[in-house]
Amino acid sequence: MTLSVGTETETVPAARTTRRIPFWAWPLGLAALLVVLSIIRMITGQDDISSSGTLGAALAWAMPLALAGLGGLWSERAGVINIGLEGMMILGTWGAAFGALHGGPWMGVLGAVVCGALGGLVHALATVTFGVDHIVSGVALNIVALGVASYLAARFFGDLKGGSDVQSPPLPSLPRVGVPGVSEPLKSVEDKGWFFVSELAAMLRAATTDLSLLTVIALLLLVGTWWLLWRTSFGLRVRSCGESPVAAETLGVNVYLYKYIAVTASGGLAGLGGGFLAMVASNAYREDQTGGRGYIGLAAMIFGNWRPGGVLMGSGLFGYMDALQLRGGGSALHAMLLFIGILLLVIGLWQILRRHAHVQGAIAIVTGIAVVVLWAISDTIPGEVTRFAPHLTTLLVLAFASQRLRMPAANGKVYRRGEGH
Repeated sequence: MTLSVGTETETVPAARTTRRIPFWAWPLGLAALLVVLSIIRMITGQDDISSSGTLGAALAWAMPLALAGLGGLWSERAGVINIGLEGMMILGTWGAAFGALHGGPWMGVLGAVVCGALGGLVHALATVTFGVDHIVSGVALNIVALGVASYLAARFFGDLKGGSDVQSPPLPSLPRVGVPGVSEPLKSVEDKGWFFVSELAAMLRAATTDLSLLTVIALLLLVGTWWLLWRTSFGLRVRSCGESPVAAETLGVNVYLYKYIAVTASGGLAGLGGGFLAMVASNAYREDQTGGRGYIGLAAMIFGNWRPGGVLMGSGLFGYMDALQLRGGGSALHAMLLFIGILLLVIGLWQILRRHAHVQGAIAIVTGIAVVVLWAISDTIPGEVTRFAPHLTTLLVLAFASQRLRMPAANGKVYRRGEGH
């Protein structure tokens, strides 16, 4: 399909019909996951893989990734690739510490958002106004942000009691919430070790006990982003800038303005993810605290096909692996080899029988068999591999998910006002 605008003709990709997952499939899929985890727990004897402690830690570790991924979604839905999420998170960690030390925990949250948004504004200025390559701008922002945060930490935290050039003093805590009266009954059911029922109790306990209020806010931001971008005229204008900015301009959309809003909001969300690391996952700012989570958040966004629900799923997977390697170590990750092997076998059969992708299906099946054999002949996973398990999971998931991805059509393209006239 083509769209004639002035003297130019823009080719607009034909809309592809995608099969949406029905609402009832989500709880069914979650139940199936709990069944599989229960089977693996009973086979391997590793209770940590489905304990409420692990699931609660997974939720906490998933939130910074989800916020970074959500920031990437805002930017790329408006057509601006955001490799700079890591740098925006780094700025957010410093902003959270500075704000919390001088005005309390909520000032720390505001400081994280403001500092991340400033990083987003710089990225928007470079890419939207000056037409700098999006990848170059993002990488440069990551490098500069690391240096700026290091300098500011040494400047403002080095002379404080309990602080140093690379670490802030302990930060005030944010409020924690939960559903009263349910933790102990759910804990007793979890301790019984019943098939599926104990896993369900553990999941409910993790979701209703001792949650940081910032976790609740992050979940609300995911829902709010879905509503704002897919259910309002404002969101339609933002997404039109990422699909066809020339066509959007002819309809009266100020493309520059909406790109600036989206990329600045992207920085604010990523900065909030950095603030989560400093104030919730830890209790202080530390140099290089993000540990590459901005890139994992970007991977979660790609895995989630540029949608909030997919971002949450991808972040949950990576957060779970992060929590599992921290709590259970090599033995717990070794038990997950059985799960990964079974998953690869299912994916391979699905590719062959439903998609008729025989080569990809055969590779998945062979890989799955190899993983199951590795689980059978080994007892644990070396510590060197354990530390990089979340990153390895990122690569594997992207390798198998890449065939069904569809990014915004104009993502990464330089746009100039008046191109359609």
